[in-house]
This record gives sequence, C-alpha cells and structure tokens, in this order.
Amino acid sequence: MIGMRVLVVEDEPILAELIAGQLRRQSMAVDVASDGQQAIDMTDEVRYDVLVLDRDLPVVHGDDVCRHVVASGSGTRVLMLTAARRLQDKVDGFEIGADDYLPKPFEFPELIARLWALQRRPADAAPPVLEFAGIVMDPFRHEVYRGGRYIPLARKEFAVLDVLMRAKGGVVSSEQLLDLAWDSAADPFTNAMRMTISSLRKRLGEPPVIHTVTGVGYRIGVSSENRGSNRAK
Repeated sequence: MIGMRVLVVEDEPILAELIAGQLRRQSMAVDVASDGQQAIDMTDEVRYDVLVLDRDLPVVHGDDVCRHVVASGSGTRVLMLTAARRLQDKVDGFEIGADDYLPKPFEFPELIARLWALQRRPADAAPPVLEFAGIVMDPFRHEVYRGGRYIPLARKEFAVLDVLMRAKGGVVSSEQLLDLAWDSAADPFTNAMRMTISSLRKRLGEPPVIHTVTGVGYRIGVSSENRGSNRAK
C-alpha cells in the first residue's frame, strides 16, 4: 500500500499514543496533537492525508478544526471520533465537512480500514461550493450567502435551493422537487413544497431570484421582470 501521513488529534494522552502506535504498525507516518489550536497550526505547516480528529477538544473545538481544514482546500480527509452516538451528531459532523465518522469505543482494525478507504477516495469527492445568480451555497458547511450576506435556512429550504442551484437556471418540475428534496412517499398534492418555496423566497430577499414557470415548475435566476405571476400562489 502507498504510505499515508496522519495527524491524530486527541486530548487523552494514553489514547492518542495508543492510536498512533497502532497506525505506525501499518507503516503510516503519524504525528499527534493534543488540542485544537495545535492541530490547526500543524495542518497549516504540513499536508496530511488524513486527520483522526476527536470532536471534543480543548482550546479549539474539533468542529472548528474540521471547518478550518476543509476551508484550507488542502484535500486532507477528516475522520471524526466522538463518544456521542446519536444520529444527529453524525449528521452534524458530515455537514461541517467530515469525510467519515467513528464513535468511541471502536476497534482498531475498523479504524485502519476506514483510513485506507479515505486515502483511496478521489481528491475532488467533496461537494463543491455552488455559485449561481449571485448566491453562494456551501453544502459542507450548510451555509448560504447572497451579496455577502449570510442567510440562515431551514433544512427543507436548503434542500430545495440545492436542487435549484444544481439545475443552473433550468426549470425543475414540482415532481422533481418532491422526489429530490422530500422523498418518494411525499404527497404530490401537499402544500408543503409551495410553502417552502415561499419562505425560501422571503429569506433570499429582493430582487426575487426564484421564479415560477407556470404549468412547468421553478427555476432560479436573476430576472428584470418581477411580475406577480412569478410568485408562489
């Protein structure tokens, strides 16, 4: 196997050295950081293939370390370790940019297998930042900006905007939005989608950027005409 350089970020010294020792037995080059700020400083100086990152770190929280590494564009993978086992904790970790998630306690063979799998993953596997019609959308951080202004969105609003942004001005039918932003069990006669479109328009502000194509669906784009027929009914 091709060699790998790993940074283990863990504030429990015994566990940190135990992890590092197991990885070195796999011929990995391993460094250790004991807090979040040290991890940031080290990743700024050295290009690591993977971070084994404890989430609950002193000085700088593991979530902020993850955000820093993703924003740096280094391509370093992040495998997040945490004692939390709730599904929402995993979702939160992925949304800030983690590539994988392993709850404590864990077995070392699984950790090692996950690290090799992360190294084999293509460098551009992370979803790119989307930019269209003056809107910037970062799927990893779950952030949206318009004209430099941060726009907080609910989950369904974010999902709908994501579908429209990826269409790059193309018309997306109501059926497609239901399939992609909800699920196959969604009621096609529900008002939930139109209510979400309406609230999303309000959050994005003026001039309107989401337009209704009568009898077809919705599209995103800057229009010189802001007719009432372009608004959700």
